[in-house]
Amino acid sequence: MSHSHDGGASHSHSHDASISAAEHGHSHEILDMLALSRALREKYSLAAVTNDIFTREDAEFLTRHKALPASRIRAIETGGCPHAAVREDISTNLAALEDLHHEFDTDLLLIESGGDNLAANYSRELADFIIYVIDVSGGDKIPRKGGPGITQSDLLVVNKTDLAEIVGADLGVMERDARKMREGGPTVFAQVKKDVGVDHIINLITSAWRASGAEGNRKAAGGPRPTAGLEELNA
Repeated sequence: MSHSHDGGASHSHSHDASISAAEHGHSHEILDMLALSRALREKYSLAAVTNDIFTREDAEFLTRHKALPASRIRAIETGGCPHAAVREDISTNLAALEDLHHEFDTDLLLIESGGDNLAANYSRELADFIIYVIDVSGGDKIPRKGGPGITQSDLLVVNKTDLAEIVGADLGVMERDARKMREGGPTVFAQVKKDVGVDHIINLITSAWRASGAEGNRKAAGGPRPTAGLEELNA
């Protein structure tokens, strides 16, 4: 899952620990990926792909905080804007997702790409369910600015609602504008780090997964099943 203070995109892709003070400022898209991994891994076989420009930092963060077994986390160094790698030239990300699915027989695949581009979105050839996450600290103007992530994503998450009063953002205005721009598409107001709204997000992801027919396909293949290797994570 992915985003930035002004916006970003993320998705789940289906096929037939506490944070230290030093890491508090870590990009919030990867904190959301951590929360989703922890919430889904007990029931579904997961793997994840992260996108960074020049580093493997996001993948290392997920590994360090035991989101998933390290072998199930792949880092892609894009060498440029991460959004281009999930929208225009998706070949590297698609290959990583396919490799993970073949290796681990996954039920769900997660992919994140951070950034601050409101025009960014995932290619539908890569993403089955797109989650676009904005941060309240960016101000209540963000939903009405629009852009493909706001208007076309399957789910808009407005994160860090506890900061609204501090930054002078009106959540009512954000809700009104999101409803207008998304024409009634789902929006969840959340505090992901505190697990507020995470259950709602998970329900929307799994409902879409079932509605797509993926659940039936996975049952035919013997799934869904928990992510293997969790015992080592919890040891």
